[in-house]
Amino acid sequence: MKDYYKIGEISEMYDMSRDSLMYYEKLGIIKPTRDDNGYRLYNVSDIWRLNLIKELKSLGFSFKMIKEYLENRDLKSTNKLLEDGITLLDDQILKLLKQKENMRKRMESIKNTANNSNLNSIELTYLKKRKGLILNGEIKRDEDFDLLIQKLQKDHNNKFGILGNNNLGSVFKMDSLEKGITTDYESVFCLLKEGANEYNIEFEEGYYVTLTYSGDYLNNKEHIKNMFDFIEENKLIVTGNPMEIYKIDIHETENKNEFITEIQIPIKC
Repeated sequence: MKDYYKIGEISEMYDMSRDSLMYYEKLGIIKPTRDDNGYRLYNVSDIWRLNLIKELKSLGFSFKMIKEYLENRDLKSTNKLLEDGITLLDDQILKLLKQKENMRKRMESIKNTANNSNLNSIELTYLKKRKGLILNGEIKRDEDFDLLIQKLQKDHNNKFGILGNNNLGSVFKMDSLEKGITTDYESVFCLLKEGANEYNIEFEEGYYVTLTYSGDYLNNKEHIKNMFDFIEENKLIVTGNPMEIYKIDIHETENKNEFITEIQIPIKC
């Protein structure tokens, strides 16, 4: 067995890139020497260190923890490292369990929405005050909506997801609706849970004329007309901009026939 190995040999031996080895050197957890030509040489001491680093990495330890351990190793520090590792694993398990529950709720949300049989029916619905996050911006295309939703997520530290979220929506531009244009919106929003502490809008409690429809968003033109006819026939007063909530959209399916959208128009009886 040789006393020294070059970086190419170590890279192949550990199935590790040269960049990774040089990064370890930069961190100070391995310290190869140099030959007369300036090439890195790894000795036996570096080998056992790399063995240990590889294993500690596989167990989930950070480079900071690995470096501290390599600089002060005895039975006491080894036991302390393993105890810290167990704590890290417990935290990861808890995080994974929360992610699992989150995914289960998203599946239930999609299933319940897809099984909604009450479609294309105009209703007068009383809704409680709802908290949400909102971002203003001109929207004329689906891409505009997605860009604003991304910005809204970023502005609020990704406090909400997209897949299986049936609380994302847009607010119509009223002046465009009055001209018969149903593809112009002025903001995007995400409704939050009732107990949310961080929000920047509250949708008022009260009566809304609502309708849930399936299919392409272009179908909203006919539905909105019917809803405003209903409002006029029943002598109701519109008190704010109508909104659309995307219960199932492009994030869950490419089949536009499977899209489910709810329109809400705030009114005063």
